[in-house]
Parts: sequence; C-alpha cells; structure tokens
Amino acid sequence: MGALAPWHLAILVLVLVVLFGAKRLPDSARSLGRSMRILKAETQGLREDDAKGAPGKSDYTQTPDDEPSALPAQSKTLEEQRAEALRFLAATEQSTPAPSVPPTQPR
Repeated sequence: MGALAPWHLAILVLVLVVLFGAKRLPDSARSLGRSMRILKAETQGLREDDAKGAPGKSDYTQTPDDEPSALPAQSKTLEEQRAEALRFLAATEQSTPAPSVPPTQPR
C-alpha cells in the first residue's frame, strides 16, 4: 500500500507537465543536474581537505607552501597605524567633498 505504483508516477508526470509546461521541464531538469554536479564537486573537495588534515590554529605565519614559519606574525606599530590613518583621511578629504544636506523642516 505504501509503494509507488507505475500509475502513481504517470499521474505525477502529468501533473508536472500541466503545472510547468513541456518547455520548462527540460530546462528545470538541466538546472537541477548542474546544481547537483556542483554540490557533488564541492562536497568532494571538502572531503579531500579533511583527508589532508586541517591545519591547527597557531601563532605562526603561513608561508606560500603552507609550512609554518618560525617567526610570529608581524603587525604594524601604533605609530605606523596612526600615520596610515592620517594619510587615508587626508586623501579622502582631498578627493571627494562631503555632500551638503539641506536641513529638514520641522513638522
């Protein structure tokens, strides 16, 4: 009683053709097939990444060949950050003027 009989599938196909039309069904099936291939490729890529072993979090910088370096990550000093921020502000002030906004009227 719970199994699908061939006439169940025929009715299902007939309903799909009536609802979506004969032209849209092949396009929909093609799009679904592409999506399934993309999903399969992405999950396979994730499995391969897991098989390689995810690198653990560390305080070391990563070199281009993904081997940890013995040196800790370099960061800018506070003075370098301030100087960079001032250069950025000076450059943005010169390039684009602030838009003038008319005052709103009280209601």
